[in-house]
Amino acid sequence: MLLRDFNLHLKNLIFLANSSYLTNGYLETNIDWIPGIKDIKLRDLPGIYRTTDPNDFLLGYVPQQIEAASKASAIIIPTYDALEPQVLNALSSMYPKLYTIGPLDLLLQNQTSNSSVKKNNNCEALKCNLWKEESECLKWLDSKQPNSVLYVNFGSVIVMRPEQLIELAWGLANSKQNFMWVIRGDLVINRGNINTILPKEITEEIKERSLILGWCPQEEVLKHPAVGGFLSHCGWNSTIESISNGVPMICCPFFNDQMLHRRFVSREWGCGLAMESEDVKRDEVERLVRELMEGEEGVKVRGQARKWKKMAQEATRAGGSSILNLDKLVNEVLLSES
Repeated sequence: MLLRDFNLHLKNLIFLANSSYLTNGYLETNIDWIPGIKDIKLRDLPGIYRTTDPNDFLLGYVPQQIEAASKASAIIIPTYDALEPQVLNALSSMYPKLYTIGPLDLLLQNQTSNSSVKKNNNCEALKCNLWKEESECLKWLDSKQPNSVLYVNFGSVIVMRPEQLIELAWGLANSKQNFMWVIRGDLVINRGNINTILPKEITEEIKERSLILGWCPQEEVLKHPAVGGFLSHCGWNSTIESISNGVPMICCPFFNDQMLHRRFVSREWGCGLAMESEDVKRDEVERLVRELMEGEEGVKVRGQARKWKKMAQEATRAGGSSILNLDKLVNEVLLSES
């Protein structure tokens, strides 16, 4: 019933008459009928719901997958109960076999007692990393003061236009803050060499207080005491890892669920600041970086980040919600079907 009503509401809302609806204020339309989520706007929904094509493939595909999920033996979500109880309650009414067992990095850390398993807790050994990590960055972080470095990473699939990267670079440069920036070889569309994109005046400005690299061991970086903030695209893996390590965020989403994550991080959980522009702007980047790293709002969101970290730790310790849910998953699903 909830799924049917949800799809009907979307059909009445998302078919934009033309592209002008993307900029004429229509995206500010309030949405109050999504179970478990209050006070959001159309702009907070995934980008597939901003289309002028009523025959868009994804508009049919996504509801099909939502319906198909109801037939699954179990649905596993890498979150924890205290983080989003209203959403989880609504989902549980649709999917009774739903198990929250996150954050996964803390779950593994707290449940690992065998030293050989601990040794493999670095993703490279488990062969789940898409890029070669440059662990030397940890030595660079060792040379910095606590909470003095902004970590910047847009994940493994985001791509930018050259002008977006330059705007971001100028914002970081003008903030005068230390930062470590992961720039994948394919981050910028049709450009393989970062040295051909960033103007010399930028590289000269940032060379004394920045480290630019191709990839890094993110979990270790987020645990490092020198890291005081995370400028992120707000993919869920990065978001939950930031939360589990108590690192406040600057949210710069690009597409899909990243928009909704921005809204939760900045408004619901209060552990981050949000870029509100539809595109990357240097002035906004500079303002948010300064505010996060040395402003009053930065103090507030850092405190909230520590609170959510504590609750994440509680969820993944013995007797915590994620541990209990993992036991239920094993007993109710895996063992019962074996």
